[in-house]
Amino acid sequence: MASVDLNSDLGESYGAWTMGDDAAMLGVVSSANIACGFHAGDPAGILKTVRNAAAHHVAIGAHVSYPDRAGFGRRDMDVTSEDLIGDVIYQIGALQGIAKAAGTEVRYVKPHGALYNHITNHERQAMAVIKAVKLADPALVLMGLAGTKVLELARAEGLAVMPEIFADRGYTPQGLLVPRRDLGAVLHDADQVAERMLKFVRTGSLTANDGTELRIAAGSICVHGDSPGAVAMAKAIRLRFEAEGIAIKPFA
Repeated sequence: MASVDLNSDLGESYGAWTMGDDAAMLGVVSSANIACGFHAGDPAGILKTVRNAAAHHVAIGAHVSYPDRAGFGRRDMDVTSEDLIGDVIYQIGALQGIAKAAGTEVRYVKPHGALYNHITNHERQAMAVIKAVKLADPALVLMGLAGTKVLELARAEGLAVMPEIFADRGYTPQGLLVPRRDLGAVLHDADQVAERMLKFVRTGSLTANDGTELRIAAGSICVHGDSPGAVAMAKAIRLRFEAEGIAIKPFA
């Protein structure tokens, strides 16, 4: 790859409660997945982060979630298709209004947490998210886990998609993320993470938690904004890539 997108989950602070370092991360990444209020984020904080993203020429994505602030969007929910469609449209619309006020626009949608993981293999909810994106704005790109069925379904429905890979998460031999409750789910060593992502960009392969070499096609790399040392990891990736002549650019 001559270039790759680097994204992070931002806008997740709420009132006096702070999550991550949005200002520092926006100086490193090329795309920002902005919370829309359902799992995290308050309107004033979201607006501040979106304005900052626009100033850094960082692409904006709607980080849509189940309505689960107490669980930070990481608790699975068996919602009806109608409710999920409405929830996703509502969140996209809210962020579109804030983005317009900040002089920018929402370019893609990335589900968050339990919703992200659930729709990798739950066709009904996957189709509800896809339908919601199409109803909100069919020009939006759907970002999701590389190699999963939701992206196939979205393509079949006419949506553009962006497969992503996670820099700071462990992978199972099936190409899915190691559950957060399991050992090795979250990676912390910035240099190790950077080398791992450099290997992926060069070879298209990633080592799973059992040593299996996975072949993955992805155009965006995610560093979770709430991970300990997130900014250091993102900086290490960017510096390592730039030293190898790999540019960090928004995909959208």
